[in-house]
Amino acid sequence: MRLIRTPSRLYRLLALAEMVTWTLLLLGMLLKYALQVTEVGVRIGGSLHGFVFLSYVVVTVLVAVDQRWSLGRLAMGLGSALIPYLTVPFERWAHRKGLLGDSWRLREGAPRSFPEKVVALALRRPLLAGLIAIVVVAVVFSVLLQLGPPTEWFA
Repeated sequence: MRLIRTPSRLYRLLALAEMVTWTLLLLGMLLKYALQVTEVGVRIGGSLHGFVFLSYVVVTVLVAVDQRWSLGRLAMGLGSALIPYLTVPFERWAHRKGLLGDSWRLREGAPRSFPEKVVALALRRPLLAGLIAIVVVAVVFSVLLQLGPPTEWFA
């Protein structure tokens, strides 16, 4: 649990995981489209990337609410996952700007808004919140798998 003890550590972990899964997906795309060898890399890399992407979104919102980011900074954090390898530079920038605290503010502090109350509850019951988050991400991930690749959603 040391990795999720602080917003800074958790966010760094997810930013790195997002970068690694982008690499896996891009390698899979190289094998499938450029080399025309196999599509297994896209299936595996795409699935891992999709799951980590959704997890990164959840953690970005969690950290943004806890650390009181502006909507613009939240949008930048979420947008960083859309461009390959941008999550790590964004995480480093956020760390330098003091946006990633060394403690969870809402674990002990009083929440003021509904989003803060939800985050405070999640931080005070991390095992339950983690389980719920994993289930929600898995359900969304499963629905997206059923829909197929994003390029086919509107075809």
